[in-house]
Amino acid sequence: MRHRDIVILTGAGISAESGVPTFRSDDGLWLGHRVEEVATPEAFARDPAKVQDFYNQRRRQMAEVQPNAAHRAIADFAARFGGRLTLVTQNVDDLHDRAHAETTPAPGFELIHMHGELLKAECTATDRVLDWTEDLDAYHDSPFSPDGWLRPHIVWFGEFPLHMDRIERALSSCDLFVSIGTSGEVYPAAGFVRRAHMAGARTVELNLEPSLGASLFDACIHGPATEIVPAFLNSLDTNAWPNADSRA
Repeated sequence: MRHRDIVILTGAGISAESGVPTFRSDDGLWLGHRVEEVATPEAFARDPAKVQDFYNQRRRQMAEVQPNAAHRAIADFAARFGGRLTLVTQNVDDLHDRAHAETTPAPGFELIHMHGELLKAECTATDRVLDWTEDLDAYHDSPFSPDGWLRPHIVWFGEFPLHMDRIERALSSCDLFVSIGTSGEVYPAAGFVRRAHMAGARTVELNLEPSLGASLFDACIHGPATEIVPAFLNSLDTNAWPNADSRA
């Protein structure tokens, strides 16, 4: 079967091999902090300096990491794929953006950051967004409103993911759904595989190890993203998926 409408979902696992820390460690902490301290609207209201400093550190780290073979494999595939390809990422880093900047994506390609972008800032009064690479102060004046501050353009816990209407449209029409480097824990992304099944799509998990939702996929391929993502995407032309644990 030649696929013509593909949705790819990526999570922290695809950027881990570039040196970007995954969301939480085994002790439940996120880079040494509890999520409630740095990743909720309440935390920002309570201690904006602490929250801004946390994201300032993460923003600076972007200069130290580069797209890896998995990011580049998706970018290369997007440049040669003749159908519709929607790449939905839960990651707030810019590694997909940089990888695609090295190629020329085909007209049917779309990249969606559903959890925001680390290298952008958002006005608290107007919700307007601008590119941002510098540090943010606790109460950083917004250029859009005298009543607003700039905050990280990040979807925090308790906030609704971005662009869900676009994602839903893509899932409702896709014939292949591929989940790469996700834990299967965070909703609504963890439910995308069910939505793709409802559309009649073939579903594949590419992950270092089985996710919590691995049993929901038609096939699973497990291993380092830098190895299995290029191999899988290169196999799509022949529909001979390498080392797939098929459940179909």
